[in-house]
Amino acid sequence: MNLTQPSQENVEYMIEQIKDKLRMVNVDAMKSEHFDDSQYEDLHYLYNMVKNRTTFSPSEMQAIASELGSLRK
Repeated sequence: MNLTQPSQENVEYMIEQIKDKLRMVNVDAMKSEHFDDSQYEDLHYLYNMVKNRTTFSPSEMQAIASELGSLRK
């Protein structure tokens, strides 16, 4: 999968991967259809940051969830 190209399919994939990695409880709040290509670069950056980390502090998880919330359309 080429995540460098903005597409709804890539957005869906990245959101699902972030939710899985963070084991987010309220997954309904982070449905992939709430995101579009306009914030793709920021979402891709966040995805890469989450993907490359093994653990997250509670405050980091809160900051990531907040950032995802700000990227929603």
